[in-house]
Amino acid sequence: MPVLVMKFGGTSVATLDRIRRAAKRVGREVANGYDVIVIVSAMAGETNKLVGFVSETSPFFDAREYDAVVSSGENVTAGLMALTLQEMDIPARSWQGWQVPLRTTDAHAAARIEEIPTANINAKFAEGMKVAVVAGFQGIGPDNRITTLGRGGSDTTAVAFAAAFGAERCDIYTDVDGVYTTDPRICGKARKLEKIAFEEMLELASLGAKVLQTRSVELAMRYKVRLRVLSSFEDNNETAGTLVCDEEDIVEQNAVAGVAYSRDEAKMTLISVADRPGIAAAIFGPLAEAGVNVDMIVQNISEEGRTDMTFSCPVDHVKRAQRAMEEAAAAGHINYKELIADTDVCKVSIVGIGMRSHAGVAAKMFGSLRDEGINIKVITTSEIKVSVLIDRKYMELAVQALHDAFGLDRAPA
Repeated sequence: MPVLVMKFGGTSVATLDRIRRAAKRVGREVANGYDVIVIVSAMAGETNKLVGFVSETSPFFDAREYDAVVSSGENVTAGLMALTLQEMDIPARSWQGWQVPLRTTDAHAAARIEEIPTANINAKFAEGMKVAVVAGFQGIGPDNRITTLGRGGSDTTAVAFAAAFGAERCDIYTDVDGVYTTDPRICGKARKLEKIAFEEMLELASLGAKVLQTRSVELAMRYKVRLRVLSSFEDNNETAGTLVCDEEDIVEQNAVAGVAYSRDEAKMTLISVADRPGIAAAIFGPLAEAGVNVDMIVQNISEEGRTDMTFSCPVDHVKRAQRAMEEAAAAGHINYKELIADTDVCKVSIVGIGMRSHAGVAAKMFGSLRDEGINIKVITTSEIKVSVLIDRKYMELAVQALHDAFGLDRAPA
């Protein structure tokens, strides 16, 4: 039988009624002739509750025990989903990560998938099982301890299973009905996309769009897994939602596919740094070791052997970055006059594979922001992306202006 992977997020399985509704969707796909692998998240709010229990028990917790606790939420959902399907006379059973076994690295709370053997589940399919309900977000490490994949890890689990089993498609059921040109809560003209290329979805996910987890899109792009993002609260047909697919599968494409934003950004500037070979490594090496997620980087023109170095990072990494720079200076690796942190900025980005063949996209973006009186602090570009750092108070205005400037409310002609 062809295999279909269906993933249900926390809001889709938040109550027994919602689990029953999700199970009916699974039943329809079984009736359509599929063997189905269902990946489930913990019920909405459960993971946060379990994380809170761990933190309250031990502020300096053992990451292995953390994984043992927080992974239990998915186990509960998997069991309840299997029971619900059985009540519908659909042959189903639940699988925890170690039973598959989904093998991962030993980085507890942030493990990466290394292998998903198919033999155990395929053997059960051959015996008549129609649905394998797999607890998402979890696996088993080299030491045979439970591991978890980090927040959003159930998306990654689903795509990895689709790749391993050669699934026809991987359907991701969420509380939204697809991928939009921007956040509909900010821009009322946002339009749901019928299709979006892997590369565009990867950029949007990494730049702040929260529909799909970044690692899941990376996996889908690498293994050519066709993803469909659907709402679990609406009746869907075969063309519902948004299909994330190869660029070649999209006939017509706007120059820009979407506008993304990241609200909680900070701009940090090292004033008067010695301009010498190796200075960038001396700055960004300690930042990496401190776990600071550096994004945009700008180095000013050198004057009299000194320069300014600016970079952006998440707001909650600012103190970590300050400490790393202070320690590097104390150790004599760098010297600077002052470190200035601006924590009242945001990042706004336009993304589109059409930028490769359309000139003037960046100029149009900058002109649109100029017309709204929005000053750009930092710019970074790639082949299919332009990102700017601006004052946070202008974020919504910038998103709306860019959405209008590129006509994203209209489908490609």
